Amino acid sequence: MRMFLNGEWVDRPQRIEVRNPFDGAVIDTVPQASSEDVATAVSGAVEGAKVMRRLTALERSKILRKVAELLIERQSAIGGLISREEGKTVAEGTFEVGRAAVTMECSAEEGKRIYGEVLPLDAAPGGANKFGFTLRVPCGVVVAITPFNFPLNLVCHKVGPALAGGNAVIIKPASDTPLSALKLVELLLEAGLPPLAIQCITGGGASVGEALCNDPRVRKVSFTGSAEVGKRICQIAGLKRITMELGSNSPLIVLDDADLNKVAEAVISTGYGNAGQTCISTQRIIATSPVYSALLEALRPKVESIRAGDQLDPQTTMGPMIRERDAERVTQWIEEA
Repeated sequence: MRMFLNGEWVDRPQRIEVRNPFDGAVIDTVPQASSEDVATAVSGAVEGAKVMRRLTALERSKILRKVAELLIERQSAIGGLISREEGKTVAEGTFEVGRAAVTMECSAEEGKRIYGEVLPLDAAPGGANKFGFTLRVPCGVVVAITPFNFPLNLVCHKVGPALAGGNAVIIKPASDTPLSALKLVELLLEAGLPPLAIQCITGGGASVGEALCNDPRVRKVSFTGSAEVGKRICQIAGLKRITMELGSNSPLIVLDDADLNKVAEAVISTGYGNAGQTCISTQRIIATSPVYSALLEALRPKVESIRAGDQLDPQTTMGPMIRERDAERVTQWIEEA
C-alpha cells in the first residue's frame, strides 16, 4: 500500500515489509517516509485544518457516520486484514472493526455537541448584568501516533474525535501494522472527507514520529504506547497539547467470596485475549490464601482449552504475538517465575 500525503497516494523506493506474525510471510509493503515527506504532510494538514474549520458540525458528523456504516459493511474483509497484520484471531479482528465503527459513530454524535460556556460576571465590581462566554474552536493540526495492538480502533479513537472537532489529522501508525490505518484513510475519503484533512505517513517512530512532534505547526499530539516513548514525546513536543495512554500494570484481585468460575472466565478474556497484548490486559492475579488453590483448579481447564496457532484458522482461539522477540521475552518471564 502507499501512504497518503497532501491529498495524494504516494510511494517511495525504500519500503517497509509488513509480515504475518504467525509465519513471517510478507503480506504487503509500505513506504519509508523521509523528513521531506513529514514536512509535506504537515503543510498539507495546515491547509486541511482551514478546510475543516469551515465545515459545519453537521457536515463533519455525516462524514464520520458514513465511515461507521462503511466499516460495518466491510467488517469481514477489514477484520481479516487486522488478523493478517496484527495476529488477532479472525473473531478478534472482526470484533475490533465493530468497535471502531462504534467509535466513529460516537465521534459523529459528540461532534454535534461541542458547546461553549456562559459565565455570569456579577461577582466582580462593575459586573452587574454582564456575562462572558467561551467557544470551543478547532485546535488545528493533530498528530496521532498509534500502537500495533489495536491497529484500527485505536486509530479511530484519535482520528474520530479530532475530525469531529474540526481539525486535520496526521496518522503515524505502528510500523508493524500500518495497513489498517491506510484502509481507514480510504474509507474517510470515500465518505467525503476533504483530502487535505487526513494524512497517513508510514515509517519508524524514531524518525517520522520525532519529526512530527518537533514541527511547530503541529498543535496537538495524541499517543498510545510505552511510558518511555511517552516521556520522549514530552521532551520534544514543547508547548503542544498532549494526550497519552501509556503502559499499565493491571492486577486482578480475588477475595474470599468471589465466584471463582466467573473469575476464571474473566482471566481468560482479559489476560489471554489478543495473546495478552492489550493495554489493560490482566498481568497478575492477587488471590487470598483461602481461594488460591481453588482458583488454580478453576483456571487450569480453561487455560488448557486455549488453542494457539494460525490466527486465520477459525478453530484458533489465541494467535501469535506481534514479534518473535516479544514472545521470547514472555517465555523468559515464565522461566524466571
